[in-house]
Amino acid sequence: MTAHDKATSDRIAHLAALVLKQSTASKIEKELAGSALAQHHTSKHTSATIGKVAAHVLADAHACHEAKELAGSVLAQVRGHQAAATQR
Repeated sequence: MTAHDKATSDRIAHLAALVLKQSTASKIEKELAGSALAQHHTSKHTSATIGKVAAHVLADAHACHEAKELAGSVLAQVRGHQAAATQR
């Protein structure tokens, strides 16, 4: 990994696993959890589609804390995210 690569932490991976087990978790929460787990100990990055979902969750005042944590982790791992933010 280079200095600019991001990876899902063990804590976020654990949170994601818990969310996936919850029968009350929303479809969006489970999508974010799945994305976070797919990036745990791999070189995978978040797709633009899931990145948009994550951004929407972070902007949602009604989203739960767990969803926002997962969204933040997933959004930080969007390929090209840093470059796009710098060009603005």
